[in-house]
Amino acid sequence: MALLKRHVDLKNEFYERVRVETHQVPETEKRLRETVTKLRKIIANQRAEIEELRQQVTRLALASAVLTQQDDTQAEHAPAPDNVVPFRSPKA
Repeated sequence: MALLKRHVDLKNEFYERVRVETHQVPETEKRLRETVTKLRKIIANQRAEIEELRQQVTRLALASAVLTQQDDTQAEHAPAPDNVVPFRSPKA
């Protein structure tokens, strides 16, 4: 025990050699690998969700443009009452 306390480097080298020769993986490394795997799955799921949301934003913007265009077209064809002054079109 006294040798192990004084020479931590020798102790670490001994345990490293044992791990290498017996092909053992330290518990901390196993946990880290599991954590990395979980985090990679989370990142992949988040990327897919972000892409889906981007597509949804594009579809909603297109739908909004179509509805706005339809409103403008309907407003041009509808007769205005005599006491209403129409606003200028935002295009002008």
